[in-house]
Amino acid sequence: MKKIIDDSKPLTKRPTWDEYFLEIACLVSRRSTCLRRRVGAVLVRDKRILATGYNGVPSKIRHCSEVGCIREKMSVPSGERHELCRGLHAEQNAFLQAALHGTSVKDASLYSTTQPCVICAKMIINAGIKEIVIQGDYPDKMSKDLLREAKIKVRMAKK
Repeated sequence: MKKIIDDSKPLTKRPTWDEYFLEIACLVSRRSTCLRRRVGAVLVRDKRILATGYNGVPSKIRHCSEVGCIREKMSVPSGERHELCRGLHAEQNAFLQAALHGTSVKDASLYSTTQPCVICAKMIINAGIKEIVIQGDYPDKMSKDLLREAKIKVRMAKK
């Protein structure tokens, strides 16, 4: 197995909590099966990971790498027509993992490699998420408007 961390090097500056959880979200995104965009999400409460998720097709469904991307074939722009996709979003998969294992996400923070879409924003609001920390933007004005109206804090992580 490939060694991920070289522990022979001297200790460097510890990452902040935001850096730590966003790096985990980036690692989680590497499991994505989406051909267009890799997204990872981590649900956290009290500095403890509750669940993770990445974007991709549901269990027992063939991956887009096998059957192709419907959105690519139809030239659907990013941020539009989310229903034209075989996959689930990273945030949705994180919520489903938490639910599957009986873990409440109320008052949790969501760390994501990208700004949530409007569909995920509505789920985030109803799930009781208190804050979202993102690494990248996404072209979805309605998502931003709904999160602002629901008074859910969205922060772009410092680089």
